[in-house]
Amino acid sequence: MNQLKQIHAHTLRNGIDFTKFLITKLVEIPNIPYAHKVFDLIPQPTVFLYNKLIQAFSSHGPYHTCFNLYTQMRLNGCPPNQHSFTSLFAASATLNSLPQGLILHAHLIKSGYEFDLYASTALVDMYAKLGFLPSARQVFDKMLIRDVPTWNSLIAGYARNGDMEGASKLFDEMPVKNVVSWTAMISGYSQNAKYGSALKLFLEMEKVKGVQPNQVTLASALPACANLGALEVGERIERYARGRGYFRNLFVCNALLEMYARCGRIDKATAIFEELGARRNLCSFNTMLMGLAVHGKSNEVLQLFHQMLREGTSPDDVTFVGTILACTHGGMVKKGRELFKSMKNDFSINPKLEHYGCMVDLLGRAGELREAYNLIQTMPMKPDSVVWGTLLGACSLYNNVELAEIAAEHLNKLEPWNPGNYVILSNIYANTGRWDGVAKLRKMMKGSRIIKAAGYSFIEEGSQVYKFIVDDRSHPRSDEIYWILNEVSLKMKQRDEDVTVFECFS
Repeated sequence: MNQLKQIHAHTLRNGIDFTKFLITKLVEIPNIPYAHKVFDLIPQPTVFLYNKLIQAFSSHGPYHTCFNLYTQMRLNGCPPNQHSFTSLFAASATLNSLPQGLILHAHLIKSGYEFDLYASTALVDMYAKLGFLPSARQVFDKMLIRDVPTWNSLIAGYARNGDMEGASKLFDEMPVKNVVSWTAMISGYSQNAKYGSALKLFLEMEKVKGVQPNQVTLASALPACANLGALEVGERIERYARGRGYFRNLFVCNALLEMYARCGRIDKATAIFEELGARRNLCSFNTMLMGLAVHGKSNEVLQLFHQMLREGTSPDDVTFVGTILACTHGGMVKKGRELFKSMKNDFSINPKLEHYGCMVDLLGRAGELREAYNLIQTMPMKPDSVVWGTLLGACSLYNNVELAEIAAEHLNKLEPWNPGNYVILSNIYANTGRWDGVAKLRKMMKGSRIIKAAGYSFIEEGSQVYKFIVDDRSHPRSDEIYWILNEVSLKMKQRDEDVTVFECFS
């Protein structure tokens, strides 16, 4: 930087025009404010220099400066080119400014760059990021030439807006795919909770020659492993990440941390958390807190929470979901109440629906059903099916018919199609000898054609995750599987008989 200042001083003293060199180097550093000052001294800037500065502001901000420069550019009679529009479309997407984007689109057409590959790709990307997929698709369909980034922009747009069917169709039609194409699809499936599809596509990607997963791919695939319990694939991803140097990426580390915690390996999650050391951020703490809470390590959660505060990391709403959940699993009602109150009093965080749900669960498990119901009554937002379902579940533990009927009534309005609520209330009636209530519920379910859905499980074998239900015959080797299960069952029965005989003689 000092050298550039010396060059600038030399040019001013000697009247030498080095502004193009200076601005180019300054935006590379980047020292954009200095570059802007040098730019303002130029009587008639060229389109190249305008583009350099617009591109710099488009990448680093403040983004509205791009449009100020564009206006200045047009007033000074300097016509924009395709590179000008490419950066301006990116700035419009970042600012979430559709009106500005529409104006620029019109200017692009008037300027004669409508069919330029780079400008059109940036336009597709802008509309896709703004959520205007029909406009993005219209521009895409009009393009005479499309390259891989063009396809990727539209695929990412469909995925971002939850249309994975549209994204998948485009992906299949792509003549050439790169790592960004695969990553956009894997990320889209993960973000839309289609974890089975995300993991399946990742495993397919591993077999494609010339395409290597990058750190974004790994950070997108790991949540799928976490939610499906695909520990073996997750472990392989960790080895790959360490070998490629991607473990330096905090997003990958946090995703690994979550994967191990969700897959039951809290010991490995703890090891990664400790390995992160000073690199830990709020996401790292929250993931570890939640993992420990789910594993019932309530005291460790509270210790980590206080460690987090000592290290200067401010908690957020997710932090308190983890800490209150830990109190629930540890039966720490008093501590849970304190944490809930401290959210607003000490950290200025307004409790959300999730926090009220956690408190209802905490109080309900502890038998404080009336307090839990009163808390629901005082909520500043409308209770959802999760909150009422939590209260109903707590009522089933203590066979509280009165509050169970109130909760079930609300659930019947919120999700009348859910058979689980009827089953729980029916069980409460049965446990308290209210057989008339049981009969009434069964008649209601039969009349409304409400059928309890079959539960399913996942099992990982050979880097593949299989979904199955009771008596499932969908697997191609199901005959062999059931034969082995029958053999195991027979051996277990034989063992029980031998143990019984041995006990009789002893």
